[in-house]
Amino acid sequence: MRELGRILGRELPALLLLGGLAAAPFIGFGEGYMLTLLARMMILAMAAVSLSFIVAGAGLVSLGHAATLGFGAYAVVILDDLQVVDALFVLPAAILAAAGFALVTGAVAIRTSGVNFIMITLAFGQMAFFTASSLSGYGGDDGYTLYARTEVNGARLLDDRLVFHFVCLGALVLTWLLCRMLLASRFGRVLRAVRGNPMRAQALGFSPYPYRLTAYVIAGALGGAAGFLFANATEFVAPAYISWQRSGELLFMVILGGLSGLHGALLGAIGFVLLEEWLSHQWEHWRIAFGVLLILAVLFLPGGLSGIPAQLGRMLRRG
Repeated sequence: MRELGRILGRELPALLLLGGLAAAPFIGFGEGYMLTLLARMMILAMAAVSLSFIVAGAGLVSLGHAATLGFGAYAVVILDDLQVVDALFVLPAAILAAAGFALVTGAVAIRTSGVNFIMITLAFGQMAFFTASSLSGYGGDDGYTLYARTEVNGARLLDDRLVFHFVCLGALVLTWLLCRMLLASRFGRVLRAVRGNPMRAQALGFSPYPYRLTAYVIAGALGGAAGFLFANATEFVAPAYISWQRSGELLFMVILGGLSGLHGALLGAIGFVLLEEWLSHQWEHWRIAFGVLLILAVLFLPGGLSGIPAQLGRMLRRG
């Protein structure tokens, strides 16, 4: 019972956030616009959790993670153009496309580390961006509008906003659970050992390369699933989904929430989207204020949003 209490205490922030998202449509956030915003929030949180898995778990700071969302989204686009619209085919294609991209690019990038790894992932992400921009058959820079959302066994379930809300929530929960289980497993312990001291891990018989590459591919696959949902949420896909700015936003969500656990990525994504939405309705040049607030958050919240309770506790003890 004591061990169960410790586990629940550790995961309580994530459980509260996920519970709040589940209850949101029934406590005043069930209108069309709010459900759209919540879906976007959960999809980006899904991508942020998958990125946090490799950043906090393996020490792989990627500036090209948005490319995996793009590959997932463009898989939806290509199949939509071919009139293949059943999720039974579209979702696996999106996941495999993103995982394949992560495997090919990761095989090269993971041979490096630190700044070199960041720059290589950025370069691969930009290559994906310019490739998408050159696809004139799928709208090029102007993007591509889906004929309709993906069907589920012939039924148009995803057209219902409330159903789509819970589909996104279910995908987010599964992403969090998978990453949480992997980090708690022997695989995750090896990843953390490799992140802390690669030479010592290698001396113990654990080669860092295959573990890091596997984690990178898993994160890419989850990003592809998020891309599938993103394409269906907006019913529109453009190269901007793959840009380095989107990758930077995802990385900032992870940092803003805090690197102490996967719940930080959840909190960071929710906080980022809410702040962006609120400021955009307050001021025409809201991006200036947005940037300033994000800088202040990094300077004065070293543990991220998830570290605020501990930071307040330390301040109270000093006072």
